[in-house]
Amino acid sequence: MPPTGPAKITDFTGLNHPQKMPAQYLSRNNIISSIPTMSAAQFATAFALRPNLVAWFLGAGASAASGIPTAYAMIRDFKAQIFCRENGLSKREIDTADPVWIERIDSFFQRTSILPPNGHPAEYAVAFEAVYPQSRHRRQYIDDAISKGTPCFGHKVLGSLIANGKVNCVFTTNFDPLIEESALSANGILPATDQIRPTVAAIDSSDRAMRCLNESDWPLVAKLHGDYQSVAIKNTGSELEQQDIRMRHVLVEAGKRFGMVFVGYSGRDASIMEALNSILADQSPFPSGLYWVTSSASRLLPGATEFLEKAKLAGVDVAIVECATFDELSAEVVKTVDLPAILFDRVMLGRATPRLMPVKLPTAEARSFPVLRYSALLIEAMPRSARRMTLAAPTTSGAVRELLKEKNCKGTIAANGRELAVFGRDQDILDALASLGAKLGGEVPLDPDADSWALGLLYDALVKGLVRRRPLIPRYRRSGHSIVVAAPSDGEDPERARQNGLVLKRLRDAYGSALTGTVPKLGFPYQEGVFLKLDQVAGRWWCGFEPFTFVQVPRQNLRPSDDPDDPSAVDPDPMGAPPDRGGDPVGDWRRERWAQRYNRNWAGIIDAWAQLLTNAGDKNKRAFGLEDGTGVDAVFEVATVTGWSRPGHHHVYFDRTK
Repeated sequence: MPPTGPAKITDFTGLNHPQKMPAQYLSRNNIISSIPTMSAAQFATAFALRPNLVAWFLGAGASAASGIPTAYAMIRDFKAQIFCRENGLSKREIDTADPVWIERIDSFFQRTSILPPNGHPAEYAVAFEAVYPQSRHRRQYIDDAISKGTPCFGHKVLGSLIANGKVNCVFTTNFDPLIEESALSANGILPATDQIRPTVAAIDSSDRAMRCLNESDWPLVAKLHGDYQSVAIKNTGSELEQQDIRMRHVLVEAGKRFGMVFVGYSGRDASIMEALNSILADQSPFPSGLYWVTSSASRLLPGATEFLEKAKLAGVDVAIVECATFDELSAEVVKTVDLPAILFDRVMLGRATPRLMPVKLPTAEARSFPVLRYSALLIEAMPRSARRMTLAAPTTSGAVRELLKEKNCKGTIAANGRELAVFGRDQDILDALASLGAKLGGEVPLDPDADSWALGLLYDALVKGLVRRRPLIPRYRRSGHSIVVAAPSDGEDPERARQNGLVLKRLRDAYGSALTGTVPKLGFPYQEGVFLKLDQVAGRWWCGFEPFTFVQVPRQNLRPSDDPDDPSAVDPDPMGAPPDRGGDPVGDWRRERWAQRYNRNWAGIIDAWAQLLTNAGDKNKRAFGLEDGTGVDAVFEVATVTGWSRPGHHHVYFDRTK
């Protein structure tokens, strides 16, 4: 039947252009990203703890599996009828399931202002009224649609929960009787003394809902838009805007007593969304949480996402439950909620038989792809020789280092009897070791595979190369070298402090906390850093690094075996106190600092250290930066990305990108 007049058709042209869309459409993605999501199984686990504390709110999507058309399907049907009417076509001439006709119909409405744009909250109401302006015709349409429906698996589960007294309150915008029919059917197989029959109230019998609310006489099934047998049902914009006052009151009061889970509901109805938003003004809205079930968070309409965001800001425990259908959600619920055997068996008899479908497996063999990440950097090249110096008498590496330290001379050495292998400026080192009769003697080849002194020399030089021109401090220990972040010092040049801050920004962001400071209550200074290890694996040299929080504990607070300079000391455990010894006064604090850093945090920290140690892509690491001809420098080429493992078994991997 044609509309009674053009006044009933609203001009929605301005909403079709992206720049004219309401603000709630433009900010939708940001709102969604701030709301946590959970799976159906996670919701079911939480729901099973206290099912009586959560009310259910079912929309048209909950009845889709029952053969009753959803709002989206009805909109598609309404659009087809309007398209045919406006273009003088018979509905027999088009196929609404044909993508070609779907595209033609959508294109028609995009060019006209007959209906709101796709997804607009008013789209369903305006389209329904445009096709059926008279309320009795809309009621007949609904009656015909409902007559095709039978309770789905989800209805049977919810009906059994009602009959078992585990669900006290159900609200629905649907006209169908599937919820109450399922509850009555479940009661029919229970002993008379165990039966719990719901009170059903629609907008023309809202006094029943008020009585249930006032007397806490549960369970209640409240039909917010009316029952298919009701004289009054609500479908158009003007009807939906004026929700029955008493039914609205019941919904609002229920939101103050229960949590609520929304299933198959789009949030299109302005009156209901207004009522739900008013609940948030209460001191304790939705005390047992708020769950909105949808196939994908990105499909929520703006009204729903705004409501969830407001609820979150009001302190409600809010979550989006990503689940495709009401049946799938119910399947998870029935796994966790304890139902009597007679009800459980009845529910499972109604479940659809799983279908086995042949799946074509990929057959293209893939390249061997890395599966584990290491916190190690490949040493692509390292020094092959060092400066040879001869001495008048044999000495030790420790004695030579003390002389260099006294003369404030920069150099890295390894002593081997009366010979030294040296990296550094020749003349500076000769001057510092004049008392030992040091003389130049060409160069000495380095073989770290065979000579431990050569490996130690390269290890020392690598640490110097990694910290050079970085706000990092090397720590040389017999048990293993390390690098720590340099703490700001008093009187430091402001420009240099600013530059250091920029260099360390990525690392600081990865940690999510200060890189240096003092341990609370104890006052011991701490610095974030890494343990370093130069090691050969499968014929290639690697610089391994392990993040650790170093604390400067005064020696009087350490047991003798805790002294890091003690040659007999055991390497400390990076995640807590030194093993087998205890006595670490900051072990608990350090463990707490690292306890909440999971894989994602560790990956970020490893990335940041790799970037910092390699100077953001500069492979060449020079220990001293010497000019040509002034001495022998230690030059390493270090890869700028960490290493990855390859599969350690014989499974066949497939390339899913092909």
